[in-house]
Amino acid sequence: MSISAPANRIRTKYIAFGVIGVMLAYVLMHNERFLIDPNDPVWEHYETFKWWLLPHGLLGACALLLAPMQFSDRLRARFAKVHRVIGRIYVAGALGLAPLGAYISYLEEPLGQPRSFTIANIVDAALLMITTGIGFYFATKRMIPQHRQWMTRSYACALIFFEARLILGVTGWDRPPNFAIIETVVWVCVGFSVLIGDIANQIYELESRRRVATTQASPSVAANAALP
Repeated sequence: MSISAPANRIRTKYIAFGVIGVMLAYVLMHNERFLIDPNDPVWEHYETFKWWLLPHGLLGACALLLAPMQFSDRLRARFAKVHRVIGRIYVAGALGLAPLGAYISYLEEPLGQPRSFTIANIVDAALLMITTGIGFYFATKRMIPQHRQWMTRSYACALIFFEARLILGVTGWDRPPNFAIIETVVWVCVGFSVLIGDIANQIYELESRRRVATTQASPSVAANAALP
């Protein structure tokens, strides 16, 4: 007789990345469809800063889409070099997209966007850059638990891009655009970002301890069952 962890138990991180996938699909359909429609009137709004928007979008796509691969324990264990390469791409993407996003927000002020909204984007950018920088520092020092914790916080800050658009789209608060409401939603997402990252860290620690306890318990139970 032996005891093993339930094979069909869904790990929390798979649920989390499933939710992130849903947010990605929604934002692409609801907010970013103009990318495949050159006649979309939103291009007129982007005309004055479109060449800043291009690198911002590319860096953001690299950071947001590649980051989930970094949370795979198997990838880290079997393909350490791939993990490091993708990690460097994420760091470069996060450190590039953040100031570009803040600057684009500043460029939108002559189009009617309030300065307070630019400040919200600057705070968002600062959080992303600081958490990413600290996470990268711990990676260079081979302090892996601290590296993982800070990169989790970093990704939680990066996800503000999806979260704010999802909330605004589902509630209908983005139609017509109301900067007071949009700014409030952004501030809420910014305020909870690091907390969400820490909650994810705590869940990871709890599940890791549970798996270790189950692994350690299995051999002793099997040995006792084999006794006459």
